[in-house]
Amino acid sequence: MPTNSFDDFYLSWTPDKRKIKRPYYLTLANALEADIVSGKLVSGTKLPPQRELADYLDLNFTTVTQAYNLCRERKLIYGVTGRGTFVSPLPGKNVIQHTGDLPDIIELGLLKGFDQVKAPIIEASKNVLQKGYIEELYSYTDAAGHLHQRVAGAHWMTQMDVHTDCEHIAIFSGAQNIISATLLSLFKIGDKIAVDEYTYSNLIGMARLSHIRLIPVRGDAEGMDASELEAVCRKEDVSGIFLMPNCANPTTCTIPERRKDELAKVIARYKLILIEDDNTGIPLHSGKEYHSMFSRLPEQTIYICNSTMALCNGLRVAFAAFPEAFRVQLLNALFHLSIKTSSLDAEIMTELILNGKAAKILELKNDLARERNQTFDRFFPEAVIPGSPAAFFRWLPIPRMEMDEMDIERRLQQMGVNVYCSYRFTVNRNPHNFMRIAISSPHTTAELEKGCSIIRDFFRENTSRGN
Repeated sequence: MPTNSFDDFYLSWTPDKRKIKRPYYLTLANALEADIVSGKLVSGTKLPPQRELADYLDLNFTTVTQAYNLCRERKLIYGVTGRGTFVSPLPGKNVIQHTGDLPDIIELGLLKGFDQVKAPIIEASKNVLQKGYIEELYSYTDAAGHLHQRVAGAHWMTQMDVHTDCEHIAIFSGAQNIISATLLSLFKIGDKIAVDEYTYSNLIGMARLSHIRLIPVRGDAEGMDASELEAVCRKEDVSGIFLMPNCANPTTCTIPERRKDELAKVIARYKLILIEDDNTGIPLHSGKEYHSMFSRLPEQTIYICNSTMALCNGLRVAFAAFPEAFRVQLLNALFHLSIKTSSLDAEIMTELILNGKAAKILELKNDLARERNQTFDRFFPEAVIPGSPAAFFRWLPIPRMEMDEMDIERRLQQMGVNVYCSYRFTVNRNPHNFMRIAISSPHTTAELEKGCSIIRDFFRENTSRGN
């Protein structure tokens, strides 16, 4: 037993003793890494001295030293002579940053969305450069975007059942900046936002930076459960809600119209601010009746039209629609945060929308995605069935293994595949056992097949070992 009970002794980091298993140094290092990546331990935090932590955990001093040394190698922590050990300001390059640009790495983690489809983008760029008003695009204008660009955005969003005018539309440099502006302008420190149990990882990071609490709400194959949301709203003082109705990232879940109606009633009853992140262009030409959450709750909803990001990630153009009640706050945030999108990028996107190429690009990418999904299903028939047959990514259960998700990521990266596991997408500390596979990121189907083969063989080998 430890010499010190630590009942009245403060340690800046106290890992869960129940999760520290053999090999002790490795699980301890992974526990430290998880708390750094999740934001529980912020940069600059002074870690407990190794002897005190060893005493607390009833471990050998050298075991804790091994764990600390491993985390130093991972660039998660650093030591200062005479002062102690601290969390690094830029933790975990191999954990936080992607490695898809490195040679011989098959990118299945970072979501690229068939960025090899470039010819129409290049053509539109050339057309824009030949326009007579090109000089105007190099001057600073309205932070919300040029009027004709916002009109094009309004036209594009009607296909997703979002009907508004150009005064209630703004152009942002990506969906993440819309989320950032929304959190900083419409919420305050300590506010609570309801989210799916697995949700957009950048929302999690931004909420932590904004000191906003995300409250997970249980759901099923059809998305967030309205009765569970009702229960959370009764228990918690919830101010907002974040939903991805179409092929949610990372779970691929799509909310049916009936469930949307149920959720809308709860959202209206509790006057929640709804952030609707429509991250795909799936409703386009789908032949199915489709109604957005924005159309149900136009006075409570910030709609993020993320389908333009699916057209071309590199342009960083996303349209936002909002009600009059939020207009001033959002536009002020857009201005003061200096997250105005490039006028040139916005003009290229406008050109694609107006000449009809945008819809054709999405159709082409959806066809490619269907082929990739069929390929993926041949390797992993046990995978979660996506809400759309044209999903750009898949949600794959991980079989039981004698390693945690960070080890799985690291081991697969050493084998030449980059993947993201479910700990990146959750706001609670429950055990996780999924992997998001970005099937749209490899340049070819053959590359996807190779990556899937490596993952499948890895599962088989380590599952049999675990048993």
